[in-house]
Amino acid sequence: MLNIHNLSISFQGEFLFEEITYRLGAGDRIGLVGKNGAGKSTMLKILAGDLEADTGQIAKEKDLRIGFLRQDIDFDEGRTVLEESYQAFVEIKKLEKRLAEINHDLAERTDYESESYHQLMIDLNDVQHQYEILGGYNYQGETERILQGLGFEREDFNKLTETFSGGWRMRIELAKLLLQNNDILLLDEPTNHLDIESIIWLEDFLKSYSGCVVIVSHDKMFLDNVTNRTIEISLGKIYDYPKPYSTYLTLRKERREQQFAAQKNQQKEIEHTEKLIDKFKAKASKASMAKSLEKKLDKINRIEVDEDDNSVMTLNFPVSVNPGKVVIEAENISKSYGNKNVLQHIDLEIERNAKTAFVGQNGQGKSTLAKIIVGEIEYQGKLKLGHNVQIGYFAQNQAEYLDGNKTVHDTMLDAANEKTRTKVRDILGAFLFRGDDVDKYVKVLSGGERNRLALAKMLLEPFNVLVMDEPTNHLDIQSKNVLKEALAKFEGTLILVSHDRDFLQGLTHTIYEFKDHKIKEYLGDIDYYLQERNIENLREAEKRTTVKKEENSLNEKPTKQSYKDQKKLKSLNNKLSNVEAKISKLEKEIKEDDVELATNYDKTVADPDFFTRYEAKKEELHTLMKDWEEIQERLEQFN
Repeated sequence: MLNIHNLSISFQGEFLFEEITYRLGAGDRIGLVGKNGAGKSTMLKILAGDLEADTGQIAKEKDLRIGFLRQDIDFDEGRTVLEESYQAFVEIKKLEKRLAEINHDLAERTDYESESYHQLMIDLNDVQHQYEILGGYNYQGETERILQGLGFEREDFNKLTETFSGGWRMRIELAKLLLQNNDILLLDEPTNHLDIESIIWLEDFLKSYSGCVVIVSHDKMFLDNVTNRTIEISLGKIYDYPKPYSTYLTLRKERREQQFAAQKNQQKEIEHTEKLIDKFKAKASKASMAKSLEKKLDKINRIEVDEDDNSVMTLNFPVSVNPGKVVIEAENISKSYGNKNVLQHIDLEIERNAKTAFVGQNGQGKSTLAKIIVGEIEYQGKLKLGHNVQIGYFAQNQAEYLDGNKTVHDTMLDAANEKTRTKVRDILGAFLFRGDDVDKYVKVLSGGERNRLALAKMLLEPFNVLVMDEPTNHLDIQSKNVLKEALAKFEGTLILVSHDRDFLQGLTHTIYEFKDHKIKEYLGDIDYYLQERNIENLREAEKRTTVKKEENSLNEKPTKQSYKDQKKLKSLNNKLSNVEAKISKLEKEIKEDDVELATNYDKTVADPDFFTRYEAKKEELHTLMKDWEEIQERLEQFN
């Protein structure tokens, strides 16, 4: 399909990659990975024909169609979402225009027996046949299906594209690409502006895509679910494995270990041969043998170990001062933009050291509530910050606030105070801005480098509550892992707005889902939330009665005392759900241990820690059952 041979490109005298060769074939779903600045986006631009390589050749099949999702898009104003999406069907739209012209001519003509009228009828039949072959009678329905899969509602279809944010316009561009039936799809960070539901939909779409897909993404779970091949660009070379990303990492590690072992053995052999040469050289009778060994040594292909770029940023979020027990208390929060209601009557309480995630479809109010908490926008209702609360905020478009005409070093100095000014170079070094890098202008940095700079800038201010809105956008996988580790170790309070399932896994203990202007609490991490959401979808009919009762009770204006009772009741119900989930998990584990004892007793006894773990689980279950009884008794007081 597409052959890349000895491709090289350099910037300012330094090679991004040099003499690399690989092939793209039908059915390949490739994850193109590497660190920020390694050349991933550059590679996509070369494949798309937007950029020319210094050396090398790209051979492609005749009439090969390549679609490229760029990071920067530009729409003509005045088109609706549907009209812009229909721009994907260039040939179909041309045929529609031709059909309209022919039908207009036929309606105007009365010379039914003439040769020219007969030719029009032939043309009409030909154009209609071609129109049908290209899917002209199905494209409108297919367009609506794709748009809905990417999160658009039917009422959005006839809105002008300029009324949507950059993220939603990116979705329209992605919809156009998916509709074009290209042979090769080049996708640069396609999940950056998608919510979890849309990402799952896109995964299913791409898994059944018959052409070739090349994806640059920082979303490890997305890569693992979609790709069947991984190409890493590292230190100017590529490493190509026919496996998804996680499997590739394991295989590459094993390969390097094998190379190290082989290199070590070869080095021993070389040293032994060199000793023999030195020994034989000293004797005239053995001189010819020494020369023979030298020739043999010269011909040896020295085993090289694949180079590995292990440079990662060093990240640590220190807590400024210890705040009070409750850090954020929100009561009856509402927010509208013109006639559009985003949040209605939101109650929220976040305690010290809690790690919380905001999830849900785009436009449901996640970022809005984050901005309300940090004091960026006005709202209706009451919000109270606890004693000694100091908030650090990383906005979704934080990198856009950086001045492109300043250098990296000046950007940090301008944000520093007297205490932190002396730490600027150390902080920049920890974020991989070293040597001449600090004198680079912000406008020449990649998206990931800008995000790293924005993170570094955050550390110049003290905080004990950290609010982060999509912090992983544009970060490479290694940097994202470092950020996740730092947030896991963070001893303060964390509020995280993110669509990245892999990043959220095990990082937060509470999930708030934003939907229909409300929020719903789930006590667990992202895996627990997704599992519960699936269960809830199956119980939707059963839930309707409960929802109606809740809505009726919400319409009654609560007194201050009843509001406090509602909060206590909600807290107890949450605790009960949490305890029940733990009981269910432990009972399952104990049951599995019982089966293991019955079927593999000898093997079980051989494990000295088995019975210690087994008894500990039983003891924990006993304690949880007591807790469950206590909570039930307290709940009965409200009935």
